[in-house]
Amino acid sequence: MKLEKLYSLTQLRKIVLDHKRKGHRVVLANGCFDLIHVGHIRYLKDSKKKGDILVVALNSDSSIRKLKGKGRPILNEKARIEIIKSFVFVDYITIFGEQNVEKVLLSLKPDVHAKGSDYTEETVPERETVRGYGGSIAITGGPKVKSTSETIEEIATKILKTE
Repeated sequence: MKLEKLYSLTQLRKIVLDHKRKGHRVVLANGCFDLIHVGHIRYLKDSKKKGDILVVALNSDSSIRKLKGKGRPILNEKARIEIIKSFVFVDYITIFGEQNVEKVLLSLKPDVHAKGSDYTEETVPERETVRGYGGSIAITGGPKVKSTSETIEEIATKILKTE
């Protein structure tokens, strides 16, 4: 079992190229994973089934603040890395600070770009990038469950009701 899973994009590019040379199918999943819930687990487990190697591109704290706004992320980058690293179905992790994952996709050129069921193949923002280098898109994880934002709202509402 490998102990280290977190790599810079430059380091990971070499690792991914080596896997591809060996004939391994590489899948990339991405997200904030701010508060892990069942939808995240289903998304990542199902993404792994689409290939041999699962790379997770994790939004940095600063990119989450830009995407989600004040008060986010709930869990900092270090905690989110620790959680994602613990999943046996995740092979590698990299952090990205941009608003979308295109830079990671263009660097690694995974065979499959997996997105959750809140997307369709037509609505995946990076679809043209993936198709441009010859990759495919997979919608994984089954039916959509509550988003992290919805879960946070529900928790806040429950706390306010008890006060």
